[in-house]
Amino acid sequence: MADLLVKLYELPSPEPLVAALAEKNIIIRRPIGPENYAVINWIKEHFSSGWAGEAENSFFRSPKGIFIAVREEKDGPKMLGFGCYDATVKGFFGPTGVAESERHQGIGKALLMVCLNAMKEEGYGYGIIGSAGPVDFYKKTCGAVVIEGSSPGVYRGMLRG
Repeated sequence: MADLLVKLYELPSPEPLVAALAEKNIIIRRPIGPENYAVINWIKEHFSSGWAGEAENSFFRSPKGIFIAVREEKDGPKMLGFGCYDATVKGFFGPTGVAESERHQGIGKALLMVCLNAMKEEGYGYGIIGSAGPVDFYKKTCGAVVIEGSSPGVYRGMLRG
């Protein structure tokens, strides 16, 4: 899959997306230190150890390069999804994922836009969506364009398993 390029300086604010989710009791935020392993284990359980490894790198920077989506419930917050940036390579968005049972509510879109706007606030002019899966979603949501000749890009020769 090819990488995509996003003009961060032309992005709208993610606040309307975040506010709409808050009305459903879904909060987008950065995890705090004691949540690190819970988040990584959730990613490993719902996606893959590779994505968990990438996401773990996001915890080792300040500010953290990861946002999570949680639903506040009586017995505590329930994790619904995550989005990372600067996880594998500086300037890259991803990995990102939403629990299958929670999709089609705008969580993935909000995580994407919050992460990209965080990158913009940190001084990036452009962001790269690495090895993008749903290309049409990214084109529509944030104006991403395909970077020709970018596959396999930085993932060339990567160990799998």
